[in-house]
Amino acid sequence: MTLAIVLAADPAAGRLTERLAAQWRRAGADDVRIAADLTELADLVAAATGPVLVSGADLVAHTAVLKHLATSPVGPTVALVLTDPPAPGQATVREERGQVVEVGAADASGVFGGALRVGAADLPALAEAARRAAGAAPDPAPVPDARLTDPATASAVGTAGGGTLGAVDRLVADLAARGTLIFAQRVRLLVAHRVGDEAQRAAAEAAVAAVDEDRAELKLSVKERDDFFTTYFVSTWSVFVTKAAARIGIGPTGVTMVSVAFAVAAAVLFGAGGRPALVAGAVLLYLGFVLDCVDGQLARYTRHFSAWGGWLDTMADRFKEYVVYAGLGYGATHAGFRYGWALALAAMTLQTVRHMTDTWYGALHDEAARRPKVVSADAGGIGGKLNAASTRVQADTGSVSYWLKRTVVFPIGERWALIAIAAALVGPLVALVAVLVWGTLAFAYTGGLRTLRARWMRVPVMATVDAALHRDDGLLARTLPVARRPLLLAVFGALGAAGTLVWALLAVHGGGDLPVWVPVLALVLLLGAAQGSRASHDGSLDWLVPAALRAAEYLFAIAIGVAGRAPAWLIFGYVLVLTLHHYDLTARLEKRQSAPPLHAATLGWPARSVLLAIGLIAGYASIALATLGAYLLVVFVASVVLAWVVLPARARGGVRSPG
Repeated sequence: MTLAIVLAADPAAGRLTERLAAQWRRAGADDVRIAADLTELADLVAAATGPVLVSGADLVAHTAVLKHLATSPVGPTVALVLTDPPAPGQATVREERGQVVEVGAADASGVFGGALRVGAADLPALAEAARRAAGAAPDPAPVPDARLTDPATASAVGTAGGGTLGAVDRLVADLAARGTLIFAQRVRLLVAHRVGDEAQRAAAEAAVAAVDEDRAELKLSVKERDDFFTTYFVSTWSVFVTKAAARIGIGPTGVTMVSVAFAVAAAVLFGAGGRPALVAGAVLLYLGFVLDCVDGQLARYTRHFSAWGGWLDTMADRFKEYVVYAGLGYGATHAGFRYGWALALAAMTLQTVRHMTDTWYGALHDEAARRPKVVSADAGGIGGKLNAASTRVQADTGSVSYWLKRTVVFPIGERWALIAIAAALVGPLVALVAVLVWGTLAFAYTGGLRTLRARWMRVPVMATVDAALHRDDGLLARTLPVARRPLLLAVFGALGAAGTLVWALLAVHGGGDLPVWVPVLALVLLLGAAQGSRASHDGSLDWLVPAALRAAEYLFAIAIGVAGRAPAWLIFGYVLVLTLHHYDLTARLEKRQSAPPLHAATLGWPARSVLLAIGLIAGYASIALATLGAYLLVVFVASVVLAWVVLPARARGGVRSPG
């Protein structure tokens, strides 16, 4: 149950208080209370069991602004941030990557909007902050936050905007000082202002009335910053599909499933070949991508967010893309090119490794934003200069350099557009080659720049998570001796797998067999990489470890399949199942969710590699790939059902455990 609390310390603000209470109800709050002071607010928070919405009585805003705050999917605790100049008593904030990283900052990027949503896990901190602000609790115990110990910023926790902070502002300042992760909710197209007198109230109400709320919400359903192709060739008309879907009652999940069907149909047509089929497949692929954008727009327009929907969208995007690769690979092979499936495998492996680096580089940036800024000795070095240049380009929205930066990294819109155009005009082979060439160049570009910037940031992001889980090590890795330098070991493992694959390709092409000692040596290098499982991942580049391990496992599996002369489609299918398993892990990392319920049953990449090597040596590589792939697929499906159906039902009391 969601509780909304309007803090009305000033009895004269009765009209605004009642209106805010009514707006919170329309915004989805199950219960709305009006607190006369911070002590009463602390008592209400202490008794709450779900998210709590808190606002002062000086906020004039569209109801949609409050609804967006109440339903924001970015994180459990979210603060409204405005661009208005701060008035006396209002807290200024500095945000980076959507997070409030400092309250009362001298280089503030906005002002606290007088409203916040606090997740259930942060409610004890909110209650303590309220009691402290009311003078009913001692100072909190020290926490590892430089803002509490730095005199230059500690004073800002109590003052901003030219005077002592107001009650609600003291709450958000105290939460930030305690190290609570607070995300920022910006107001765009709609209106929200904090008012201090009758004239300001009247002006704010007039500004609210002048905006068509529904029209603004429809525009807000489109991402503020998207890629070039999506911005100019999809979002210009996809909002009309979004509006129609909302009117007839189709949910985001339904749109996602239709998008999957379109992509599968496009893959079938690409595989069938022939100009009419290729053109039709290109059209379906484009429409499928439009629907892929619509599902997110529909979720934002209707405010129907869920952990399941976010997970499904991530998994569906990758499944659709790789099914299309399979269709292109089959089509190229059917057209007479011997290595069509090999190109499809290469594209899938490259794209998955790229996505792993994208995910962990994003986590690295998020972690860096939460940490106090430290001026290092090489602040003027190449990493610092690249960081400053990137920030300038990102701020120059709409410029040529901005669009070049967003396009050169080969985002999904550009990938799907390239596939559709190349397949329709030339054929599947050219489409796959184009994806591989651009993807490789983009990987080299982003990898090089990110490595330099990461060395400059020096943030050990892998040390902040369950490294063994996201490495996907499994039980076998925990039985091996511990070795240091996990990144170096992972790179050696990947190089060994790559060398084995090259050797296997040459041997098979020449009509011979791969010597037994070659995969055994590669396996030894892989197990050496597994020894880094329990080592400290505190290096500035250790965020690359998961991507290196994915490359090592995929390349080794492909080498086993090639050496064992397994059908190309079987090798592709096995690696596809692996990618689903690993995308499940990254999706949970991005959504801050726990491990899949059956994660231990996936064995871990070292054990899977050992089983495949045994299968090859025994002469049953195809059987090993098929059996292990089918097993992992069953585990994946069962884990999905448990995570998203059975366990939530039990939590709601819908399913009772035996006994």
